[in-house]
Amino acid sequence: MALLLAGDVGGTKTILRLVETDSRTPQAVELQPLYEAQYASRDFTDLVPMVETFLGASGLNRRPDRACFGIAGPVAHGTSRLTNLGWFLEVDRLIQALEIPHVELINDFAAVGYGIPVLEAVDLKVLQPAKADPLAPIGILGAGTGLGEGFLIPTGEPGRYRAFSTEGGHTDFAPRSALEWELHNYLQERYQIDRVSVERIVSGQGIVGIYQFLRDRQTGHENSTVAQAIRTWEQEMGRSEKSIDPGAIIARAALEESDALCEQAMNLFVAAYGAEAGNLALKLLPYGGLYVAGGIAAKILPLLDRGQFLFHFGSKGRVSELLENVPVSVVLNPQVGLLGAAVCAAQLG
Repeated sequence: MALLLAGDVGGTKTILRLVETDSRTPQAVELQPLYEAQYASRDFTDLVPMVETFLGASGLNRRPDRACFGIAGPVAHGTSRLTNLGWFLEVDRLIQALEIPHVELINDFAAVGYGIPVLEAVDLKVLQPAKADPLAPIGILGAGTGLGEGFLIPTGEPGRYRAFSTEGGHTDFAPRSALEWELHNYLQERYQIDRVSVERIVSGQGIVGIYQFLRDRQTGHENSTVAQAIRTWEQEMGRSEKSIDPGAIIARAALEESDALCEQAMNLFVAAYGAEAGNLALKLLPYGGLYVAGGIAAKILPLLDRGQFLFHFGSKGRVSELLENVPVSVVLNPQVGLLGAAVCAAQLG
């Protein structure tokens, strides 16, 4: 049995997990968890002392055979710089310092990608059923703090894929209505920017931006609780950690149907999310499946399941029929990235 170390490394927290497997292309049930712990990233000067603390606490008397860390930031040529932490990670240094023969650094959204093929049915909510083609690409997007987009391609070995992250969330937002054009222009003026990316709309900050746009457009009365949350959030702009998440408050009010302005904001958000999912699907034709991950989708599942997400996903003019055969699912497992890091580690060496 190979001992694997998987990590989900973020600016605020890092989760580490030890698992065993006897397969290079494991299913989720073949990744046997042994020990897991979460740490505040800022409590450590580097990943190495954190991992050493973790391994010491695990009680195991052997070093991992392979390790993979999903990093919340860009990874290039085996290196990654986490700006908010001041960490600079290098594969060669980690191999030597941790005495682990095989180490890989991957973008956190690539880690999500590796986790997708081993998810169980309970980890998914199907929005559009269709037969998946095992030889076709798989598409992934997920709104959270930002908007991640990526894809997987089959390697030719049964059940094995290679995952790629992209910067698709930073492509241009394409307004499709007069209201969305107003939103586009509002954000340009508010943030004094030359262009508006999709991530400005389809993300946690996007929910807040949409709400502010509708509020300032005088489309409804503002709830005092939401107003206070946004004021606090605005005062904390520029801080690496914030005490409040107004996007979550807006989404909750929409789910509870307790505030009309929040409902309007989330309807516009879901429409833009669905449209961008359709844009990604047209570029990839992911007949292996399109998966909606990220921190927001599972929390607003009833809103995604009402039909507007799929309506805007499939509204692509004369090529709309192409998307009818794309299986679309929402990822419900919040640790899919950690699971994916373990899958990636299993394939090393």
